[in-house]
Amino acid sequence: MTKIMILGAHGAMARILTDRLLNETTDTLTLFLRDAARLSQYDDNDRVTLVDGDVRDTVAVVKAMADADIVYANLGGQDLDVQTQSVVDAMHQTGKQRFLYISSLGAQNEVGGKFGEWNEGMIGAYLPAFRRTADLVAKSGLTYTEIRPAWLTNNDEVDYETLTVAEGFKGTEVSRRSVADFAFNVIQAPDTFQNASVGLAKAGTAGDQPSWF
Repeated sequence: MTKIMILGAHGAMARILTDRLLNETTDTLTLFLRDAARLSQYDDNDRVTLVDGDVRDTVAVVKAMADADIVYANLGGQDLDVQTQSVVDAMHQTGKQRFLYISSLGAQNEVGGKFGEWNEGMIGAYLPAFRRTADLVAKSGLTYTEIRPAWLTNNDEVDYETLTVAEGFKGTEVSRRSVADFAFNVIQAPDTFQNASVGLAKAGTAGDQPSWF
């Protein structure tokens, strides 16, 4: 039985991951989020601990993290690096090592061509924080997996390929269920994708932009 801490636990991919962990494993979960009442469906689940808090409050994160074996962060925003630095500091203080986190395509300056130009135009305001985050995590001394999804869909499918930074992005989109599946598999085999930045995209979706634009 592994003890998993999920930060930003109300996020869509985090909720998919939570349900899979509860349904398919014996793992116990600490779900950390603002306004824990939003996950009140887990109040009576003895494998779940709900924690209401702000990830920027390192003291609160340290306290909630005490029993965790693996930390998964489903965070975002233009201050992602500030949030992530708090998590990294908490992991150092508690002696935790294995860290998975959601990043974004473009966080490694790896998206080329017209799609790369389009992506920069759409999320350029957010990418500096993702790039600072990638840098600070890589230098943190933690054993990490950076997850860089393509543009996200709500399609009810698990269909994706993994891509290295050097490969860039062959596809433009991927489902949230696919991203959660990748995270689930790494949590179950934490010796995989260590100190790696992994892109996720659905094969056959290459183009100048995602299909719905």
